[in-house]
Amino acid sequence: MKDQVRCELAAMSLGRPVALTLGKFDGVHRGHQHLIAWLVHRAREEGLASLVITLHPHPLEVLQPGTPVSYLCTLEERVNLLQALGPDKVAILTFTSELAAMSAHQFVSLLREELDMRLLVVGPDMALGHQREGDVQALSSLGRELGFWVEVVPLLEEDGQRIGSSAVREALAKGQMERVAHLLGRNYSVQGLVVRGDGRGKGLGFPTANIAVSPEIALPCKGVYVTRAYIGEAGLPACTNIGTRPVFGGDRLTVETYILDFQGDLYGRELKVEFLHRLRDELNFPSVEALVEAMHQDIAHTREFFAQHG
Repeated sequence: MKDQVRCELAAMSLGRPVALTLGKFDGVHRGHQHLIAWLVHRAREEGLASLVITLHPHPLEVLQPGTPVSYLCTLEERVNLLQALGPDKVAILTFTSELAAMSAHQFVSLLREELDMRLLVVGPDMALGHQREGDVQALSSLGRELGFWVEVVPLLEEDGQRIGSSAVREALAKGQMERVAHLLGRNYSVQGLVVRGDGRGKGLGFPTANIAVSPEIALPCKGVYVTRAYIGEAGLPACTNIGTRPVFGGDRLTVETYILDFQGDLYGRELKVEFLHRLRDELNFPSVEALVEAMHQDIAHTREFFAQHG
């Protein structure tokens, strides 16, 4: 079971001693950013290379197959966000049942052997190895035995609350997009190809882009949002609905974006949407006319938002 892990780790080698940290890093929120900034700073002080190892897929997908798992960003986005924080290298380690069965001693021995790990940077709740046996105390003991040292980075907290993935998901589930942006240090976004829908939006005077977001990506709760839509590098004011279109008897969750004052064909193009502010719940209006009136109001409120916030 060690051979696959050894092979993947060997491919990550930077050819010189390293300081490293590892974890899922889903969302790369400000807590993650805090940890990696510490890693990069300490690696430079000690004359080490800095390496971030992100685990994928989520352990639940491997250990409890069939358990629904959602991510706060795609793997590609995660790697790009981690790289932007300045480590010398970001690498992906495949999480498998074999990896989960390895003891903490076996795993850190491989980190020491294949990567020449001299410094392991972790959070206070870090635990690795079979049944999470390798907590901070155990890792420190292993470090003395194997020739590396462990540094524990304090959790990033505000008002006594931890900045972490759970807080991000809680705010996302409530549609609190300003709170989500504060926790992430950036606006929450989703992206996907624009696909053909049933054309109802165009028929109502609001041609929308129906975005095929991966089902693995966590969405804000159902409702109407002020958003910014990116066509390439250009960010345009937009209004986005997440819901099932109850007025038309829909039952499939969709993400539909109306880009203000835009004319053009977006079918087959990649569209990224940033969520800025929640306007209202998705409602089951008594008539199509009432829906159209609400949509006009949504657009007006969207224009007001951008007029006030730029």
